[in-house]
Amino acid sequence: MTVGERIADVFGRAGVAASLHVVDVDDDPERVPGDADPGRVNCDADPGRAGGPAREVAVRADEQVVIASVFKILLVLEFARQASVGQLDPTERVLVRAADRLGGWGVAGCADDAEVSLRDLAYFAMSVSDNTAADLLLRRVGRDVLPMLAAELGLPRTRIVGGPRELVETMLADVGARTEAEFARIFPTLSDERVRAMRVLDPAHTTSSTAREMTRLLGLIWRDEAGPAPACAAVRELMDRQLFWTRLASGFPPGVRVRAKTGTLPGLHLEAGVAEYPDGRRYAMAVFARTERLATRRIDVDLAMGEAARIAVEALRDG
Repeated sequence: MTVGERIADVFGRAGVAASLHVVDVDDDPERVPGDADPGRVNCDADPGRAGGPAREVAVRADEQVVIASVFKILLVLEFARQASVGQLDPTERVLVRAADRLGGWGVAGCADDAEVSLRDLAYFAMSVSDNTAADLLLRRVGRDVLPMLAAELGLPRTRIVGGPRELVETMLADVGARTEAEFARIFPTLSDERVRAMRVLDPAHTTSSTAREMTRLLGLIWRDEAGPAPACAAVRELMDRQLFWTRLASGFPPGVRVRAKTGTLPGLHLEAGVAEYPDGRRYAMAVFARTERLATRRIDVDLAMGEAARIAVEALRDG
């Protein structure tokens, strides 16, 4: 069975459609998609064929997809870049009030006002995907800066449309809710068709990118090319502190270090990260899965993402 067939089988058993891109971080970064390269494994055009050292494994890697909280990699990178050159003080204090809370984990779930530093907001945004922390951090670094950062890093198809607050407001508007409590009451009553019509699930109307561009971003960070070396190192350290392990990390054996960032919306299971092997080789991975059922908790889908990523990485290591 070819690499492409094995990956298709994994996704098929989980009942998902997915885009995937996996690449060796330390391969020549100047190569562009479409270069003649018998080592590329493009599972769309020629599943699993490898005529030499494989440089990438791609499954619909250039398909525009919603990235949800995966955008927080760019957000924390911009924060770290500004902190590293003295544009902001990472110890600056921020008071998180009730009006700031968007619901969820971290300071988003606090019952009382909380005062934290900017760097702690970055920690919460990455470790538990805290939307309140991300929204406040985005407010501080500048809401118009992330699209410019994406352009600077050569990510022309990465679109940043607002932040977590705008996402929540869009969801409320699309279901006709005035508050999050009202949304929580209305949402379970909606048909699948109504949910899938929400703008936050349409890459043309919300923050989106491609699997290939997300692995490019990770490669730049891991090679210290996305900004000053201390800023890139700070992003890697924060990604190492993510608490969720059932997706990409679940596919790899002990000894392989996986640093990543998840994204989740109804019917969408997303993650981008880097697997680091004891021999020093490093692999950027992006897997974006879409399910037929809209449940957000599907451990079988999470595990399939990890298995598919491992198969792709093993193809590169064995090529």
